[in-house]
Amino acid sequence: MDLTPYQIANEPFYQQTGNERALFQAAAASRLPLMLKGPTGCGKTRFVEYMAWHLNRALITVACHEDMTAADLAGRYLLTAEGTVWQDGPLTTSVRHGAICYLDEIVEARQDTTVLIHPLTDNRRILPLDRKAELVTAHPDFLLVVSYNPGYQSAVKDLKESTKQRFVAIDFSYPTQRDEAAIVAREAGIDIRMAASLVDVACGTRNLRGRGLSEGASTRMIVHAARLMAAGVSGAEALRAAMILPLTDDPDMREALEAVIAAHAW
Repeated sequence: MDLTPYQIANEPFYQQTGNERALFQAAAASRLPLMLKGPTGCGKTRFVEYMAWHLNRALITVACHEDMTAADLAGRYLLTAEGTVWQDGPLTTSVRHGAICYLDEIVEARQDTTVLIHPLTDNRRILPLDRKAELVTAHPDFLLVVSYNPGYQSAVKDLKESTKQRFVAIDFSYPTQRDEAAIVAREAGIDIRMAASLVDVACGTRNLRGRGLSEGASTRMIVHAARLMAAGVSGAEALRAAMILPLTDDPDMREALEAVIAAHAW
């Protein structure tokens, strides 16, 4: 199979904040499955894209959701004009041909679906296709990467310990304010001082996590606000559209966030 459509052609911008590149490369060389843990919008997906480019590996990404079935990952029989044919799913394609399979926000998937990856995450490195009566041995270049937001942990929506303990984990958080401002300035093409002001507002929202907000503003949200500003939207209006309205519907919390924005000169 030609994996060219899954190759990352151009180098994605990624600013390292720790030793994550070396850890990823070592895990890939050792064929160890990886779990990226951190809040939404902190750069986990961009990091995977960067590492796929850096290692010259094809990248197949799956956005996990609660209705995703094992067949969505592994594959299914389809009825065509030629008859009934088997079609590999994204996980099977990655296993057969040696791509990186990235399961984004794996905690969103049903637990009975995530059990499918267990034989791939130990020394067996196999994928049983029960419906096809086939046992697929993983290509040497196959790598399984999942992302996981610990902030979403609950009795209903969490990974089993038997799943989590199969992975090497890399912890992600938001960059330092200085680094985050540099990222925002580069991504949105705005002045570094304005980027720093946006980051300062975002940090104010993060301080409210657990006190009315389940999540603070992500780096992604800051970039969205910065791009609106670069397109001519005022700072206060950009922040309201990109941060306040997506973060909360509570009138009192919105008022508190408006006060954080008003404390800055735009």
